[in-house]
Amino acid sequence: MRLFLVRHGETVDNVAGLYAGLRDSPLTTHGVLQARRLASHFASRSSSIGPVTHIFSSDLQRAVNTAQAIVDAQVEKATEKEDSDRPELQLVQVVELRERDFRSAEGKRFGTPHPDAETHDEMRARATAFIQAHLGPLLDSTSNGDNCKTNTSVVVVAHGLILNSLLRSLLVRYAPEEMTRLANVKSSSGSVAGRSEFLAAWSNTGYLEMNVDVIPSSEETEKSAVRLAVVRVNALDHLQGVKRTRGGIGSAKFDSKQKTMDAFFKPAAKRRRVD
Repeated sequence: MRLFLVRHGETVDNVAGLYAGLRDSPLTTHGVLQARRLASHFASRSSSIGPVTHIFSSDLQRAVNTAQAIVDAQVEKATEKEDSDRPELQLVQVVELRERDFRSAEGKRFGTPHPDAETHDEMRARATAFIQAHLGPLLDSTSNGDNCKTNTSVVVVAHGLILNSLLRSLLVRYAPEEMTRLANVKSSSGSVAGRSEFLAAWSNTGYLEMNVDVIPSSEETEKSAVRLAVVRVNALDHLQGVKRTRGGIGSAKFDSKQKTMDAFFKPAAKRRRVD
């Protein structure tokens, strides 16, 4: 199994340089293009990472819309393959995956002091709650043989800061030895986390990929256990060649009536035959 931790596409507040934690900032036209490219990328890798069987997201629209693009591409892929046996993919929106609450600094310029912002301990508590309620049972089921298909993927779409809290909580629970190693790993964009609180970098639609393996039981351990191994950090392969639409459209709020360049060249969806 693979586990992907994904940051949402570019937003209006990202472009404006504003703190947006709980602010429901929409995707830009460029952000929608990023999300669609990411979705197509995951679908094109299905032979190696398998289908996405579970997808979770923050309930803020920038994460929901990014995640929904992935769902749509997975459904389209299943239709092309006429895979009617695949269970319907459901997007699960989770409040605990919201971004850090900047409180008095919400909507203000980057660099504005925010002493009353949500603390890292508070964010880790939310991340732990998500793991206990959603991700933990899913991962733990692999060690019990209940979800032993190796060629499947689980995707979590959220925000840069809460994703770091989630990653830290996951590694503490499933792979503490990865903590030190990851602190020294460069992302695909060449940046390094830097501060100990941040284990990874996340660009817009950048993703962290992990292998989920099962360690068999032995004389020392009575039960098999789940082990996580980080294999890619801030992967951005899907954005190669992507250019922002000129004239300010790319940085503006996405308008569903506005066609992106990709949409003009995208082949028409095949209709599924019904006998």
